[in-house]
Amino acid sequence: MLGLRSGFTYSTQCRMSTLSKSPRRVLLAAYAVAKDALGDYTHRCSPKKFTQPQLMACLILKEFFKTDYRGIEAILKDSPHLVSAIEMKAVPHFTTLQKTASRLTRKAMADRLLDATIRLCQRTKTMKRRVQRAAMDGTGLESRHISRYFIKRRERGVHPLYQTTTYRRFPKLGAVCDCSSHVILSVVASRGPSADSLHYERALTDAVRRVPIDILLADAGYDSERAHVFARETYGVRAIIPAKRGRPSRKLPSTPYRRRMAQHFDKRTYGQRWQIETAFSMIKRCLGSALRARSYGAQCRETMLRAITHNVMILYRKRGFLQSRPVPFSSPFSSPVVWSSRVRDAAVGCEISFIGR
Repeated sequence: MLGLRSGFTYSTQCRMSTLSKSPRRVLLAAYAVAKDALGDYTHRCSPKKFTQPQLMACLILKEFFKTDYRGIEAILKDSPHLVSAIEMKAVPHFTTLQKTASRLTRKAMADRLLDATIRLCQRTKTMKRRVQRAAMDGTGLESRHISRYFIKRRERGVHPLYQTTTYRRFPKLGAVCDCSSHVILSVVASRGPSADSLHYERALTDAVRRVPIDILLADAGYDSERAHVFARETYGVRAIIPAKRGRPSRKLPSTPYRRRMAQHFDKRTYGQRWQIETAFSMIKRCLGSALRARSYGAQCRETMLRAITHNVMILYRKRGFLQSRPVPFSSPFSSPVVWSSRVRDAAVGCEISFIGR
């Protein structure tokens, strides 16, 4: 209904993206991204037991499974095909993964990984070399998983318009995404509640540095003359932001760009702004809305890793270098030997694996 109200044609301007559900393909794509962005070792005297791309691929697989460091260690031990897919000879300890995450998910390293995901998206024709429409918005994440039933019980005996359980601080994600492919172009991790306009310049600068943008769509939370000047005169990006901030009035805004927005607002193009909401929904539904980290710095690093995982899952395997081949499995039922019920049940259990086909 949003598309019909805003007047754009769904079939020509909107192409819904799909996320990969195969752990093997996600792992191979993450390995290719990490090899493009990181070196094998940080120092010439390192133990050289695992490479940085291998450990980073394991961290992205951890976000894919929505588990912790101990959980991904157990999954890799039970799935030798995943270990051999990225050329690892052993499974890393969970403390190794934890230390790697604190080092490789910082802002500088995470930006390099996000750059690599966008380069591979352009190389595999997932997104174009120049983004025609990009959308910007911010969303809140949960600092821990809290049962909705618990919140409902806390409301018992209270007026239905009020809620007794409140959360004053929460992790916040500000992002810019491509409207046609839902690829995240830039990420700013902060803490809310806070105004969306605080991460506007930083997010737009990172996005334009990675890929040229023609039109930027944002809601009224970013409305200001400074926002239009920064986008149009600094980077040549046409910003479409409704001029609704401030006290309601019939008078036109006094500044030139906001006056132009009030007089000649492009509703047809602005109808694509909801694509950023779709990208946030994809992240929260497929990767979870609650963070496992507790400290503020760790929450920011996990937010960056989650955005990188989203881009890795959205990569298309069209050119062959990310194509995964199914692992051959010879079923015992094809043999003429008569199997007992206990052996048959064990064989069926062995046939279940984490390898996506």
